[in-house]
This record gives sequence, structure tokens and C-alpha cells, in this order.
Amino acid sequence: MEINEFKTKVLVEDNNIIAVDFDGVIHQNSKGFHDGTIYDEPVEGVKKGLEYLSKSYKLVIYTCKANPDRPLINGKTGSRLIYDWLVEHELDSYIYDIVYEKPNAKYYIDDKAITFTNWSDVLWIV
Repeated sequence: MEINEFKTKVLVEDNNIIAVDFDGVIHQNSKGFHDGTIYDEPVEGVKKGLEYLSKSYKLVIYTCKANPDRPLINGKTGSRLIYDWLVEHELDSYIYDIVYEKPNAKYYIDDKAITFTNWSDVLWIV
């Protein structure tokens, strides 16, 4: 594959993906890591938001909970815990994938993000 073909393929695929952080965006996560389980309810309005976005985009959850080096919790990987939680809350049909590393995407939805405009503004916020 030539570089231009590759660039076109990446641009097309990336423009069809929205990456969504799990904790604090989908799962309330009120206790932080706590005991490694996924213990909280969904964030208010998440079902409606995921349903709407999934009509036009592939939604990919990115989360450190999916880290393959993370210890098993109740015999399950973090990705399995998340998937089971999504099923329990009827959100699984809106999600294309669950990954550990930040995926290429058109947009990122993250509760801890700082929107970058320039370094002066970023340093002022931090």
C-alpha cells in the first residue's frame, strides 16, 4: 500500500470514530479505582447520548481498565467487566470496541481533557 492510500484509509476510518472515556463519562466512578470493580450507575443522559452518536459514528471506549497488565477482578479482565456492565445497563449495542490505548478518532470525549488552543492558555488552566 502506498503512503497516499494509507493516509486516505486512515482519514476515512478516523472520521467515523468517536473515542469515549469510560470512567466519569459513561460510568459515574464516584469512588475512583476503589476495589477495581465497576460499581456505579451510568452518568445521567449517557444512554441518549450514546444512542444518538452511534447512529453516525463507531463509538470506541478507551480506558485504563482495559489494560492487559491490569490484574483480574473476580476472574475477569477490565474489558470483560466493562462489557458486562454495558450489557447490564443496556448500553452495549452502542459500542463498537473497548481499548486500552487512545485510538485514532475524529473526536474525543473525556471528563479530564483540556482543550488545546495554544500553550499559553493550557499553562494558564493548569
